[in-house]
Amino acid sequence: MSFLLISSLLVIASATDYGHGNAGYAPKPDYSDKPKLPKPTDKLFPIDNLIGIEGFIFCKSGSKHFPLEGAKARIKCVAEDVNGYESIFSTLSCPTDVKGYFFTSISPSSLLQDNIKKLSNCKTILEESPLETCNIPTDVNKGITGYSLDSFRFLHNKKMNLFSVPSLFYTCQPHESVPNNGRY
Repeated sequence: MSFLLISSLLVIASATDYGHGNAGYAPKPDYSDKPKLPKPTDKLFPIDNLIGIEGFIFCKSGSKHFPLEGAKARIKCVAEDVNGYESIFSTLSCPTDVKGYFFTSISPSSLLQDNIKKLSNCKTILEESPLETCNIPTDVNKGITGYSLDSFRFLHNKKMNLFSVPSLFYTCQPHESVPNNGRY
């Protein structure tokens, strides 16, 4: 009986001896077939519903600002097609109204026509000012570097994911175009 007990202890000890021979060795797992996941920095953009982007564009002169009618914003994203190739997707907003309000929409069907299956890292930037006296873009609320479209609200009646951008500003004074970390 003691012989069986000693034999059992020797078998257990040799199975847990990782430093000698192959006892207790487990091969490294093979991750080569692991599906490609988005990079942590990628911000995926939902494209199952109609997509709406809205905001306001103003002209800032000194301490005052006023709505800029006829200005445009650009929405830029990284697009992935059905074959996995990446490109840049870009669309221009409609001109702002008398209150400086802009809106643009992207339909899932138009993306599918272009073989786009996924959008990520979407940003809104200032694109065009109709006033020659107020046409210098500022980085207030990331109007130059691009305001990242991260969160949306779902409008049930329109079946739309609506992204709202904080107010963007043009100026007539070149020194005001220096970035200010998105604060106004």
